[in-house]
Amino acid sequence: MKYLFSFLLMLGVMSCTTSQVSKYSAIEYEVGPCFGFCPTYKITIDSNRNAILEAEHFNFSEGGSKDDLNKPREGTFKATLSPEDYKKLIEATDAANIKTLDDSYIDKRIMDASKVHLRVTFADGTKKDIAMSAGEKPKTLTDLTTLIEEIKQNQKWVKVK
Repeated sequence: MKYLFSFLLMLGVMSCTTSQVSKYSAIEYEVGPCFGFCPTYKITIDSNRNAILEAEHFNFSEGGSKDDLNKPREGTFKATLSPEDYKKLIEATDAANIKTLDDSYIDKRIMDASKVHLRVTFADGTKKDIAMSAGEKPKTLTDLTTLIEEIKQNQKWVKVK
């Protein structure tokens, strides 16, 4: 019995040290409309790997027309990221060093591009909101946003409304 108790205690200590707590409680990426047929959506990923996609227009089809803007929004979808995709997302977010970045990378000379917001909520409750458009921004930030767009494309989304 003494050995069983010791074994269970050791197992409990090991499981506590190997479980990983995310530094981020949510990562949200919102892409607004452009003067063309750009996908318009918001994706939110929480620390449990749950993703919600709020799709407005041009997310699930190629091309488009102005008439598509009169159609109802595409809907709200959910998915669960694979552990590998979530790990890549966390690594890219860490590499971007979000807290040290500027709050805005809006290039006012580029008028026809989508406005994008990256909002990161940290585990301690603090938040960082970065506004972006086409134009210059740190490579690590571009790498992160490219990864989020790739993750959006490779999920098996289930429509919830």
